[in-house]
Amino acid sequence: MERQIVHCDLDTFFVSVERLLNDDLVGKPVLIGGSSDRGVVASCSYEARKFGIHSAMPMKLARQLCPEAVLVRGDHDRYSKYSNMVTEIIEGSVPLVEKASIDEHYFDLTGMDRFFGSWKWAQELRRRIIRETGLPISFGLSTNKTVSKIATGEAKPCGERQVADGTEKPFLAPLSIRKIPGIGEKTYPMLRNMGISKIGTLQQMDVFTLQRVMGDNGVAIWRKANGVDDSPVVPFHQQKSMSKETTYHVDTIDMVLLRSTMLSMVDALCFDLRSEGKLTGCITLKIRYSNFDTHIRQIRIPYTNSERAIVPQVLSLFEKLYSRRMLIRLIGVKFGTLIRGNYQVDLFDDKFEDLQLSQALDRIRSRFGFSAIGRGITMNDRPDSKGNLHAAQPT
Repeated sequence: MERQIVHCDLDTFFVSVERLLNDDLVGKPVLIGGSSDRGVVASCSYEARKFGIHSAMPMKLARQLCPEAVLVRGDHDRYSKYSNMVTEIIEGSVPLVEKASIDEHYFDLTGMDRFFGSWKWAQELRRRIIRETGLPISFGLSTNKTVSKIATGEAKPCGERQVADGTEKPFLAPLSIRKIPGIGEKTYPMLRNMGISKIGTLQQMDVFTLQRVMGDNGVAIWRKANGVDDSPVVPFHQQKSMSKETTYHVDTIDMVLLRSTMLSMVDALCFDLRSEGKLTGCITLKIRYSNFDTHIRQIRIPYTNSERAIVPQVLSLFEKLYSRRMLIRLIGVKFGTLIRGNYQVDLFDDKFEDLQLSQALDRIRSRFGFSAIGRGITMNDRPDSKGNLHAAQPT
């Protein structure tokens, strides 16, 4: 049976939410992000994009490019609330849904053509989302996730695009290679140096040539360029949690050691999140005392994979949880409610330098192992090359 995969994306999501609450922002260039010159742009309106502004750009540069732009601080909790509203509508209508990020979803409508028609069903659902939330949303429909995602991009703003089975290659051919998911800052210059700018050129190349130059990634890019993608829609409830914990050789109340352990675990888990392209929306802290009493506390947070956003939450949980003043035998941190996504850092609070530092640390750890670099406070309590923490001795 021919697959029917829909990708939908809320248009300029943060800006759209702010405009729901403030009509004065409609039609104006809007920047969402940190208010200081060292902050970065989290999102911007289409009116601002005309000036060359884009997400993750230094706020100082964005203000120079468009001095008349309206700057809005942004609110993570508010955006998470509206994101969840959209998710509830989709999950209430479609049996197989994957929440890819805070503002985008995939869902599988395979088999719907027998009853109502996948295209008509997707159109009705889109109209319902707009009607009930007031948010503009675009979607693409095709036989796989890659083509549907690219189709959504071509449908924006607030549009619809269907790519029929057998027309994937003609649809993709005239588009820029930048449209292919997974082609980023490193891959794009490499392909451009090879004289490749359009997807059609990739389609005509021999796959083994790309494999020799780029390894397995070259094969993946060639498949996407040819509209081939067998990856399934992964239901949200199938996403697993990830956790780390350590048992001390000697029970301890050394606050420096305990803090070091928690920071090490958060750093390792956040690195794992980014490596797997995931975000967490729930943090759990576990403490086991010397008498084996175990206490657990958790908190819901806006989706993120940034240490800067998560560390304060973990330390706050510890302050609330650790009330017995007894020796601690075990401590653990768990990230739950995982979704796919690349909202890598807290763009509202992080400075542009924080973005660059985070990316540099990830590159070093990916190449040399997690333990190659870390916080000074954690150097006596370091995970191994796989990010696993071993039992630590109090200092």
